Amino acid sequence: MFFAAAAAGPFQSAVSAVLLTGVIILGVVMTLLISKLLSKTLLKGMPSSFNLELPPYRRPQIGRVIVRSIFDRTLFVLRRAVIVAAPAGLVIWMLANIQVGGMSLLAQCAGFLDPFARTLGLDGYILMAFILGFPANEIVVPIIIMSYMATGTLTDYGSLSQLHALFVSHGWTWLTAVCVMLFSLMHWPCGTTCLTIKNETQSRKWTFVAFLIPTVTGIAVCFLVATAARLLGLA
Repeated sequence: MFFAAAAAGPFQSAVSAVLLTGVIILGVVMTLLISKLLSKTLLKGMPSSFNLELPPYRRPQIGRVIVRSIFDRTLFVLRRAVIVAAPAGLVIWMLANIQVGGMSLLAQCAGFLDPFARTLGLDGYILMAFILGFPANEIVVPIIIMSYMATGTLTDYGSLSQLHALFVSHGWTWLTAVCVMLFSLMHWPCGTTCLTIKNETQSRKWTFVAFLIPTVTGIAVCFLVATAARLLGLA
C-alpha cells in the first residue's frame, strides 16, 4: 500500500516481491545474528551433538496418514488456539465496548502507550493491537481497523485503497509502514507458540526467554530505524 502503489502497472508486483524478499532476508540475518550472540552468552558452553535416526521405510497408508494428521496436528493445534484465543476475544470485546469517561478502555490504553509507541515509529493503537493480537497475530490488522473506526467489533477491508486511506487519515507514513513490518517480523511469538514452547521445554524460564528476546529485538530495531529516519529528516 505504501510502496508498491507508487509503482506503475506491472512493476507493482516486482516491488512487492522485492519488499517481501527483503523482509525474509532480514529475518534470516537477524536469526543468525541472535543465534551467534546467544551462543556466546546465554547458551555458551560445549556444543551438543545431534543424532537423527531414520525409521525403516514403509509404504504410506493414505487413510492412516489423513486420520493421524487430523488428530495429531489439526485438532491438537486448534485446541491450543481455542484455549488461548477464547479468553483473548472476550478481553478485546470488553476493552472496545466498555466506556469510561466517554472513552473506551481500548482508547485509554492506546493513549497511555502512545508516547512510547511513537519512539518506535508506531502509535498507541498499533502497539495495543500487537499486544491484543498475542493469541493470534492474524488479528493485529483487524484490531487496528476496529480501533481507528471505533466500531467495537473486529472488521476487515475488502479494498486496499480504502485501507490505505484509513491508515493515512490516522497519521500513517512510510516510516509507520516500515516499522509495522519490522515489528511484525521480530516481535514476540503468538500465544499458541509460547504454549508449545512451554510444553516442549517444561520450563517457564525458557518460555520467557523465547518471548523476551524477539520482543527486545523488535523494539530496538524499530527504535533505531525511527530515530535514524527522524535525525536524517526523512520523516
